Amino acid sequence: MNKTGFERGTRRQLRIHVLPTKRFKTFAISLYVGTPLREETVTRVGLVPFVLRRGTESYPQTTQFREQLEQLYGAGFGFDVYKRGDYQIVQFRMDTINDSFVNSPDSLLDRSFAFLGEVLTKPALENGAFQTGYVQQERENVRKKLESIVNDKIRYAGERCMEEMCKDEPYRLHPLGQRSDLDSIDAQSLYQAYGEWLNHASMDLYVVGDTTLEEVEKFVDRYFQLNRSAEAGYVPEQPKSVEREVQTVVERLDVNQGKLNMGLRTPITYGDDRYASALMYNGILGGYPHSKLFVNVREKESLAYYASSRYDGHKGIGTIQSGIEIPNYEKAVTIIRKQLEDTQNGAITELEMTQTQAMIRNLLKEMQDSAFEMIAYDFNRQLSGKERTVDELLSQVEAVKVQDVQDAARTFRLDTIYFLRDQKGE
Repeated sequence: MNKTGFERGTRRQLRIHVLPTKRFKTFAISLYVGTPLREETVTRVGLVPFVLRRGTESYPQTTQFREQLEQLYGAGFGFDVYKRGDYQIVQFRMDTINDSFVNSPDSLLDRSFAFLGEVLTKPALENGAFQTGYVQQERENVRKKLESIVNDKIRYAGERCMEEMCKDEPYRLHPLGQRSDLDSIDAQSLYQAYGEWLNHASMDLYVVGDTTLEEVEKFVDRYFQLNRSAEAGYVPEQPKSVEREVQTVVERLDVNQGKLNMGLRTPITYGDDRYASALMYNGILGGYPHSKLFVNVREKESLAYYASSRYDGHKGIGTIQSGIEIPNYEKAVTIIRKQLEDTQNGAITELEMTQTQAMIRNLLKEMQDSAFEMIAYDFNRQLSGKERTVDELLSQVEAVKVQDVQDAARTFRLDTIYFLRDQKGE
């Protein structure tokens, strides 16, 4: 039984999810294209959407491509490349105004699908491959993005902590790939990789707006020239159990402020019945301004410029990130570990419980005001195989008790301590 409101179908081995509603003045369209994170393919897949957004068969010049969006009354078009668990996801988005709000002779939704279908399946080519100039330019664009990570030390420390923690797992890979692979990619090899990606990737098309599943299915049949051999799906993550002593990694760069990051593993993932308890645990530990890390590490002890935690429910990993004065390393590690121990021992106040429940409640309710947030939430279902409506998750969060949070906390095992510090001193 479908409880989410999305109507679902399949065309051309592409899963379709449509939420018919008159709540929004625009159509929100998201296409998720997912493949397993692999060292041999990650860089090519990461580069593909950068080249696709440069031009299509009908609009081979980038200026023509952009002008076509203006012809669609300024429709928004963009993409992201990220990872969810051990999958590399390319997400294309379009935001198109509803026809009833403009004086257009043609259906803007129809024209938007024509545009998106061409972006995906009819790129601008030369000599049977991608245009060499576009590949070279976007290759350098991706290189600069990867090189720029080291300039953002907070982000760099987070990436490096995961690289060290997951050194034997695909999750260590950056979703845009590896700089060392870029030079070997040319127009022909990238076009070949694009063809394999198009044929074998998992594809989910979402539409929220004043339309129907039947209408969207017709658009897909008309504009998405896909000849896929089989429908690909996602295999829910099985959390990796690593029995080892906590590893400590110290890296030295030219920095003034230390970056202390920690990685934890848990068997609780999005599909687990304990997911709401894990969400509460993360919120109490470091997800919000009232959390233990913020109050005790940053406010009371003045040890950190920032201190927070995150939880990746698709991978079964928790992370702690903080910025500290370099001499305070030992003291900061000690007090952060105390926050972990306190939650495991059930030292959780009713105020922490009610404040965290209120924060999660507000986030879930705000999500209902954004079509793209509703889409992103439902896509969790595809990745995890678990159907859980927003209302169901909200009810589960409201029902979590201190003992449930304590039980969840005991599943989070500290795995890696990563410290980015200066090049001076011991």
